[in-house]
Amino acid sequence: MSFFVHGAGGAQPHAEASATLVGAGTAETLRLGSTEVGLVAPGSLTAGRYGLFRFDLPPGAGGARPHIHTGFSESFYVLSGTPTLLDGRTWAPAGPGSFLHVPEHGVHGFRNDTDEMASFLVLFAPGTPREEFFRELAELSASGRELSEAEWADLYHRHDQYTVEGDVGG
Repeated sequence: MSFFVHGAGGAQPHAEASATLVGAGTAETLRLGSTEVGLVAPGSLTAGRYGLFRFDLPPGAGGARPHIHTGFSESFYVLSGTPTLLDGRTWAPAGPGSFLHVPEHGVHGFRNDTDEMASFLVLFAPGTPREEFFRELAELSASGRELSEAEWADLYHRHDQYTVEGDVGG
């Protein structure tokens, strides 16, 4: 396929047909207990530029305890329901349209404290292979295998996730 690009100021940029469409219902979906994680655009699809996942948390579902990442930011956009998000200071309900950006080293977490389903998108940038972390969690969930504290620490360390403790609100 060839394209004619209308340049401006003498620029003649290159154009190509290189987009990737992920059709509705075709993204890989992982089950972590009762939570579903849809790998909408993993870093492997975006050449490591970002990763975009969808989380569907059932009523009362735990999510992620307070933690940090050192090599990527994480942003949350609420689609439906009211998940409880931690911004490093306070756990707060976040309704549809709410957005939380967490830079590297920022303490954050999420859970669903309500009696309704909560769905949100999570954007990781750059797109480290975060899908591998969630695949490992899904395998553990499916197998029922229990990890020791040292094994959990190793899993988290390999995937740039560090649990934190301290005064993080109610």
